Amino acid sequence: MITNFLLDHSALVPVAILLVALACAVLGHLFAGRHRVLWTLAGVALLPVVALTLVPTRHTIDEILCTVQFSLPTLGSVELLANVALFLPPVYFAALASRRPVTMLVAGSALSAVIEALQAFVPAIGRACDTNDWLMNTIGALLAAGMAWLAGRRAQSGSSTGAMSS
Repeated sequence: MITNFLLDHSALVPVAILLVALACAVLGHLFAGRHRVLWTLAGVALLPVVALTLVPTRHTIDEILCTVQFSLPTLGSVELLANVALFLPPVYFAALASRRPVTMLVAGSALSAVIEALQAFVPAIGRACDTNDWLMNTIGALLAAGMAWLAGRRAQSGSSTGAMSS
């Protein structure tokens, strides 16, 4: 339903990504320093990742199928931008919780690679891997890690100047 809406209104996809990023930033700020809550948010944010990438479809694929391509997203590329947005929340919340944005960037990219490998080598789930999915997920993880790094820098500068931090 959401995908169909976004396909019909592809100009709204960049807005949707900005809303996802804004929601993450707000929640991250609200729960800064509350590591259990942030880890819980990261776990909850992984549910759509699993649902959209590993839950079997109604059809099966009889062969190993993987498309090798690398495209950069454009404002009208709904699927590519959706893959960017998919990895932004779990990586952002995990990076805030762990205080290790680079580690979570690598973990997010590795998780995406594992998902694509499973899609390729487990044809029974009815999904085909695509290198573009991995690239877009990694770009989403990169954005999330950058946002978490900036949030950490902001929190450090606030606490070093004597301002109250959350």
